[in-house]
Amino acid sequence: MFKKLPGDEAHHLVSTTPDTAVVFRPAVVSTPAIITIVIFAWRLLAALVRLLWRHPIASAVVAGPGVIWTLYGWQWGAALVALVLVGLTVWALADRPSFLRLVGWRLLAWWRLVWVYRRHWQPVMIISGLGRHHKGRDYLPRIIGVRCTSWADLVTVRMLTGQAVTDWSDRIENLAHGFGATSCRVTVSRPGRLLLAFPRRDPLAVPLPALPIPATPSVGPVEIGKREDGTPWHLKVHGTHVLVAGATGAGKGSIIWSVIRGLLPAVRAGLVQIWALDPKLMELSFGRDLFDRYAADPAACADLLEAAVKVMQERAGRFAGVQRDHIPTIDDPFVLVVVDEVAFLTAYQSDKGLKLRISAALATLTTQGRAVGVGVLAALQDPRKDVLSIRNLFPDKIALRLDESEQVDMVLGDGARDRGALADLISPKPDLGAGIAYARLETSPDPTRARAGYVCDADIRDMVAAFAADTLPLPQTDEVA
Repeated sequence: MFKKLPGDEAHHLVSTTPDTAVVFRPAVVSTPAIITIVIFAWRLLAALVRLLWRHPIASAVVAGPGVIWTLYGWQWGAALVALVLVGLTVWALADRPSFLRLVGWRLLAWWRLVWVYRRHWQPVMIISGLGRHHKGRDYLPRIIGVRCTSWADLVTVRMLTGQAVTDWSDRIENLAHGFGATSCRVTVSRPGRLLLAFPRRDPLAVPLPALPIPATPSVGPVEIGKREDGTPWHLKVHGTHVLVAGATGAGKGSIIWSVIRGLLPAVRAGLVQIWALDPKLMELSFGRDLFDRYAADPAACADLLEAAVKVMQERAGRFAGVQRDHIPTIDDPFVLVVVDEVAFLTAYQSDKGLKLRISAALATLTTQGRAVGVGVLAALQDPRKDVLSIRNLFPDKIALRLDESEQVDMVLGDGARDRGALADLISPKPDLGAGIAYARLETSPDPTRARAGYVCDADIRDMVAAFAADTLPLPQTDEVA
């Protein structure tokens, strides 16, 4: 009367009441032991090959003494270990950079992978919400590899299918605290893969002195400090516009004077002219003899900006149909317009006429100037839109210490703080935080952390003594400077 059902037979079911739900037991298939052994052996072999492929040095360190011990006795094995340790020590003392590059960082990466990341990966992923626990099974992003540098661990991760970069950038604090790091930065390695940077130490904790003045004239990129990875921080000023934002005492002067310092040989060679606007009369006036044009009064600042616009328009008329890029020459030098506190000339200017003239000139320069060799380097404290409405016209942006977390995205663009640009957390103590900045360049959406060299008053005096030229008078508004 009953058909045979999968997993059981109908006559094995017992029901004492008509309303009792009928439950069928699933089918149980017995797997032959030989198949289980073959699968286990195959997985063991694959894991061994993968271990040897990914960690050849660590595998050789373990396997070598074991083989010698087995074949020739423990004395030879111990002698081999001692010989290797002595050789590595001598190598590390004689040529530390090559030792770290070939051995040291790899061993450290293996240790950090085993002891830090694999050990804490599952709880950090689940608690932070980046992993999923479904029906008794954990679905976790996968660690592809770990690389160590002198200052950070670089962890390559394969995201779960359907995850987005914002899922990770929104949880950088969870990741940093979960793995015992001070911060975490998220960058896209390739589709589906992310690179997580966990700093082990801060290479920018010590203030940098002023960098040496270049021996040869150049319009840039100008070396102004050191990046977090230890490489020089070069800032492009020719062919772009740069906006520097930071609170009082954050180190805006360090960036401005480092740029000026790097351009001085080109100024002497006639390839660069620096026009300075100093409405506060406190920063740039200290070295005003270095500038081809200098203005502090708001009316004089408006005249200077309009003169720069005329230079730009005159060059554009000559370059039209002839060349698309500017090449600095003595006849057509690169003109860098430096504005120390642009908000004094825009948002805080009481004279509406001057305010309109200055805003119009700045907007014209930042939209048309870089193609003909006129650049703008502007600094301000308050990055709000009503203070500087043209901030998006600056391709390259630098954020020093800021007062609020929302200001980071105002300066560097949407999502910059989620990618690790924690400018609001830079220390307010001058020795620890002055000059430290996050830069987001036109060619790279990922912010980089760096520190500018500190140019003190004595350095500026030496610059003036070595490179000062008579300051030219301000041009009239109806002349082309």
